Amino acid sequence: MAEGPRPRRSCILLLLLLAAGLVAAGAVALIGREGDRTPSTRPIGLFTSLPILWRETSDLGELLNTDAPPHWALAVIEAHGRPQPIDTLAGRNGKLPLPADALLIVAQPRPLSPAENVALDDWVRGGGRVLLFADPLLTSHSAFALGDKRRPQDIALLSPILTRWNLELQFDEAQPFGERKADVLGDAMPVNLPGRFVTRNDRACKIAAEGLAARCRIGAGEVLAIADAALLESGTSGDEPHRRAALDRLLAGIAP
Repeated sequence: MAEGPRPRRSCILLLLLLAAGLVAAGAVALIGREGDRTPSTRPIGLFTSLPILWRETSDLGELLNTDAPPHWALAVIEAHGRPQPIDTLAGRNGKLPLPADALLIVAQPRPLSPAENVALDDWVRGGGRVLLFADPLLTSHSAFALGDKRRPQDIALLSPILTRWNLELQFDEAQPFGERKADVLGDAMPVNLPGRFVTRNDRACKIAAEGLAARCRIGAGEVLAIADAALLESGTSGDEPHRRAALDRLLAGIAP
């Protein structure tokens, strides 16, 4: 009788490994969907806590459902290049794992380690380009409770790298809650409790849209920073074309 449970434990372990493999395969399939246009081969790194590449769900069956539609933003990104997830900005050699002519999207990331701050700054100064979404108070709904590591980053904690780039992200706690449209670089973009960028060096950074956007020349590279991430929410079916157009313009505006 003592030997009986072992085969059952082995079967459970095998099923868990199989499920993990299917999750990985589903993620690759999700990244590889091309939509109506053939994407460029230029790599686009995506460093984010937002559920863009993978669905936000605690249900394994739903996570494995590869027939579910991908996040709308993924098709827009694919039209500009080949998206690839990045888990860390500092690889084994301490450098950011992207070529200098790539584009990096940093959208509401987790806090960066000191090594990641250095790697990101070095990469940009070497000619890299970054589209940054830094939201001081994320308003999108999450399937996970506060404190859950799977939950998107609620507050952008990027002061070290922003200071290095002569930027400061401020937040007006008295502003009213609710999504509204703001003119950002020629497009009506949805924002909700956005922040405001200020700069300590007008030669390096140009502030636009009353602080909602900042464009900074950093060495040989460039950063286009948006003080909100409401654009990347799912929105409604009637609202999605406007979100697509706004993201498309932002990507075109920072493209190498």
